[in-house]
Amino acid sequence: MSEVRQINKSKSAVPKIAILALAIVFAAGLFVVGFDQGHIFSLVYGEQAFVDLTIHELTHDMRHAAGFPCH
Repeated sequence: MSEVRQINKSKSAVPKIAILALAIVFAAGLFVVGFDQGHIFSLVYGEQAFVDLTIHELTHDMRHAAGFPCH
C-alpha cells in the first residue's frame, strides 16, 4: 500500500511591527544622509556641531549622488 503525505504551506504575512521598524530605520537614515547639518551631534557637542558638520562631511559624496543639494 502507498502512503499519501500532504505538505501544508501557510502564507504568513510580514508582521506589521517589522514594517514599522524598517520604516523608522529608513526615515532615520534618510535624515542623517540627506538633511543633517549638525543636528545629530549638537545633542552632545552643542553649537560646535553646526560648524564641524561631521556627518555631512562623511556622507558628502553620497548626498550628491542621491541628488541632495548641500551647498
